[in-house]
Amino acid sequence: MNWHAIRQIYRFEMSRTFRTVTQSIASPVLSTSLYFVVFGSAIGSRVGAIDGISYGAFIIPGLVMMSLLSESISNAAFGIYMPKWSGTIFELLSAPVSAFEVVAGYVGAAATKSVMLGLLILATARLFVDYQIAHPVMMVCFLALTALSFSLFGFMIGLWADDFQKLQLIPLMVIAPLTFLGGAFYSIKMLPPLWQQISLFNPVMYLISGFRWSFFDVSDVNIVLSFSAIVATMLLCLTLIWLIFKTGWKLKN
Repeated sequence: MNWHAIRQIYRFEMSRTFRTVTQSIASPVLSTSLYFVVFGSAIGSRVGAIDGISYGAFIIPGLVMMSLLSESISNAAFGIYMPKWSGTIFELLSAPVSAFEVVAGYVGAAATKSVMLGLLILATARLFVDYQIAHPVMMVCFLALTALSFSLFGFMIGLWADDFQKLQLIPLMVIAPLTFLGGAFYSIKMLPPLWQQISLFNPVMYLISGFRWSFFDVSDVNIVLSFSAIVATMLLCLTLIWLIFKTGWKLKN
């Protein structure tokens, strides 16, 4: 294992975050804070409690998950796309560094940044609403596994993308709608029966539901299904990345 290569890729990607701290950290935290102000305070006072939880507290897991998914994908996709765009990826491919070490460096840095952001948002939420975490260990597990899984997904998007527009295509056109429709701001139990059944086909719903369970011990689906969904997502992404490096798809052309 070439730990030196992993460490250098990881340090380079992390240093890029701190060079653009306003865009990478401050902007997502500020945007999420506005959600707390608008939905938690202004609208939440009219909505009331959901499953015995104040609306301001109820939306915390959904808002954290929404930022976590988008930032994990964005960080990893941009991190690997830039070497492709500049042509330096051929130096990386010809270096004595395995595919696992490349993925570990880029994805590890992207997941670390996303976890940092998630924790900052949780800390910021304390300024707006009081909340307790019923299962802190599971909360950290969901946070880390989700960041890792969607950083892997973002890594694939970065390899697939041919231009900067494609980097934002799937996050904006697929992930964002799935997050909003996955119960980030509501419980699917509030929906008509037909839409409750349709929501069960939304994979992001299982992630939000499981993450909310770790806070309030309530969920829309069984916690085992939620945990299985995030593990299955991670394994699927790992398999697809392994195939990409094995075949050289989008790497050598």
